[in-house]
Amino acid sequence: MAIGGTHLIVFANEKGGTGKSTTAVHVAVALAATGRSVAAIDLDHRQRTLARYLENRVATMRKRSLDLPVPRWKVLDGTAEDGFDARLAEIADGADFLVIDTPGRDDPLARAAARLSDTLVTPMNDSFVDFDLIGQVDAESYKVTRPSFYSELIWDTRKARARADGATIDWVVLRNRLQHIEARNMRRVGDALQQLSKRVGFRLIPGLGERVIYRELFPSGLTLLDIAAMTDVGLGHVAARQELRELVSGLQLPERASTAALAS
Repeated sequence: MAIGGTHLIVFANEKGGTGKSTTAVHVAVALAATGRSVAAIDLDHRQRTLARYLENRVATMRKRSLDLPVPRWKVLDGTAEDGFDARLAEIADGADFLVIDTPGRDDPLARAAARLSDTLVTPMNDSFVDFDLIGQVDAESYKVTRPSFYSELIWDTRKARARADGATIDWVVLRNRLQHIEARNMRRVGDALQQLSKRVGFRLIPGLGERVIYRELFPSGLTLLDIAAMTDVGLGHVAARQELRELVSGLQLPERASTAALAS
């Protein structure tokens, strides 16, 4: 483990708008729902999406007298890497999992967090615009021509980590905002991701679909696990919770504790 006995899950993508913070919150709450001790860090001290989401969650709990699982969290500001490891260790103390949400831009602390991660999650939208961050394709055949700068960065990070302490970083690419109708572009992106995964060594799993519900939940801080606390529940909510269940299972976290709670 990177920090004591705590499993570090880092959500990182240098491109914004990929559903990174929403996914990070849902995973953190899903793990807390299993009874595990979960801490969370928001490294984007300007936007603070993860922190704001959890603040909204606590406010809703108080207003409606709800008892919901919620991880403890902290916002870290600054860009200096000096003492970063020690700050993570302090926040992670006693936690089974530490979920870290990073800014959607190149950031020195995001790189430092990736270096310490046990599970590194890169959410991306299902388009070649997002794919360009990790790989380049031929304009006519859509075959992968080479990895992009971010894949090379993670490749170097994983090698450095292996040399430092012999640990392996499990890199997971998450296909977020998948359309519910099979389309040619969707198949082409999927084929390109499969090609690149074999080349640079990431695992590919499905993420959260393109659903309005994820944007509607933010003001209340609720998640798809909180259906009992919602006043208007439809089939779309149930389908979305199934997506979350499959996402957390796909992360293959230690002891798979997450899947038991999600099945209820």
